[in-house]
Amino acid sequence: MHIDVLTLFPEMIDPVFNSSILKRAQEKEKITYQLVNFRDYTEDKHNKVDDYPYGGGAGMVLTPQPVFDAIENITTERQTKPRIILMCPQGEQYTQEKAEQLAKEDHLIFICGHYEGYDERIRKHLVTDEISIGDYILTGGELGAMVVIDSIVRLIPGVLGNKQSAPQDSFSTGLLEYPQYTRPENFRGMKVPDVLLSGHHEKIAEWRVKQSLKRTYERRPDLLEVKELTELEKSILRQIEEK
Repeated sequence: MHIDVLTLFPEMIDPVFNSSILKRAQEKEKITYQLVNFRDYTEDKHNKVDDYPYGGGAGMVLTPQPVFDAIENITTERQTKPRIILMCPQGEQYTQEKAEQLAKEDHLIFICGHYEGYDERIRKHLVTDEISIGDYILTGGELGAMVVIDSIVRLIPGVLGNKQSAPQDSFSTGLLEYPQYTRPENFRGMKVPDVLLSGHHEKIAEWRVKQSLKRTYERRPDLLEVKELTELEKSILRQIEEK
């Protein structure tokens, strides 16, 4: 996968790409990336990329010309038809399902805005996806883009060391993940559940399903409204509800 990020502040993003899992993904040649300062594409003599909104109002709006030109240059150079993702509060709420969908792409372009917003022509005639990471406002799109990129890259086959890590994460199954334990077996009187020490794989699997359902029921019951449960999961959920 190749990832381009259009940003006025590339220095915010570069350290993230060169740390932890994203760095490992590059070392394994699973991803390449490019940070594009779209100010470099402006035709304004003062090097501006924003202007006052027509009709009045507070703040400044990103002009279309630098963004369009930057993306046209990228796509011409790479000869691809990428997914072009606009980070914005009006976008669809980001989910694990969306991450799994985007992880199958070969080329992604992220547009990170600042100021009051984008000229609507960017939204209507350039982007393929609009994404919001939550119902709150950030100063710019860089932090949101980094969240989305991290969640996508870790799903690319071969990036994580354990093939089972990503499929068992919270939300990947439609439920929250079950509790995890490691050594020591007894820490300050707090013991690991006996079932996890039993070596009985079937009982361990059942315990994990029950704990996953219980945690979801207690913390995110909304997920259960859309999750298609197996007969075993329905039976376990009924037991949890009765208690």
